[in-house]
Amino acid sequence: MGFNCGIIGLPNVGKSTLFNALTENSLAAAENYPFCTIEPNIGRVAIHDERINKLSEINNPKQTIPTYIEFVDIAGLVKGASKGEGLGNQFLGNIREVDAICHVLRCFEDDDITHVNNKIDPINDAEIIETELMLADLDSLYKRTPAIEKKVKTGNKEALQQLTVIKMIINNLEDGIAVREIEGNKENKLIIKELNLLSAKPILYVANVDENSVKSGNNFSNKLIDLGLTKNVKTITLSAKLESEVSEIKNTEEKKAFLDILNLKISGLEKLSIAGYDLLNLITFFTAGPKEVRAWTIKNGTNAQIAAGKIHNDFSKGFIAAETISYNDYINSGGEVKAKESGFMRTEGKEYVVLDGDIMLFRFNV
Repeated sequence: MGFNCGIIGLPNVGKSTLFNALTENSLAAAENYPFCTIEPNIGRVAIHDERINKLSEINNPKQTIPTYIEFVDIAGLVKGASKGEGLGNQFLGNIREVDAICHVLRCFEDDDITHVNNKIDPINDAEIIETELMLADLDSLYKRTPAIEKKVKTGNKEALQQLTVIKMIINNLEDGIAVREIEGNKENKLIIKELNLLSAKPILYVANVDENSVKSGNNFSNKLIDLGLTKNVKTITLSAKLESEVSEIKNTEEKKAFLDILNLKISGLEKLSIAGYDLLNLITFFTAGPKEVRAWTIKNGTNAQIAAGKIHNDFSKGFIAAETISYNDYINSGGEVKAKESGFMRTEGKEYVVLDGDIMLFRFNV
């Protein structure tokens, strides 16, 4: 598994259309009215990575297993959701379970598709959603505070540190500052992470534009990009309608030709996966052989022993060494045997920091 990403936004901004396109199916009902998605639909999508295809060409394995993004299509939030408006807290709860938030914002005009606020204004839409997330966080922290204050009175030092951080967060939230924007030391960040607050989730803006604006954007999407820059939030521009058309093309070469006609280098899914990996600071390493070529997702900065545990706990517990070849050396040599003969295989210890694209063979003993 790569990571899971919750697709959120106001009703009728193109969330379910985008979800259907990304997962290449029609699980989510894309209807022209609010709250058509009653339960969060979940779809797993293989991440396109040309490297795994080249590794498979060399090894001719029995199976090739890419890494995945799990998309969760969460029903439209509305102003007042934190107080139970619309479908309220049920869906705020769904957001707590995801690694990152993909906030879809409508950046196109269409008289046939109603807007819940009767105007196209992605900046206002973004503020509505962000406010609801922050209000939900405030409500959560207000409820937690009394119990922690009781622990503090008993002399509990950990509770005191936690209370100090919570009060700091509350002050920021009351000033309209989302938790992800709060700077802090390592200990404070650990406490914040344990609180699992909604506005602490890494977020990505998706400007859903009309088909003619995919390449260069439009006034709506440009304003959203500017907002993202002020909040250190990355914005990607795509057309959910166009992605829906692309998803219907099953042949890889035909899909590429269609994108070429539109003068697009990559699809919206690829844009989203690249941005998502960057957002969560993720990288990919590979295992490769005649039985299987497989991609594995880890945090950037992960050491070899922890990476081994992604494959199996025994690999980590009994870790001896990691025989490692960089991707370029592996491909240029034509595979493991010749790379090893050329001296490109390195024997790394448990503290070796895995690099993106490393091909690894773990030695272990349990």
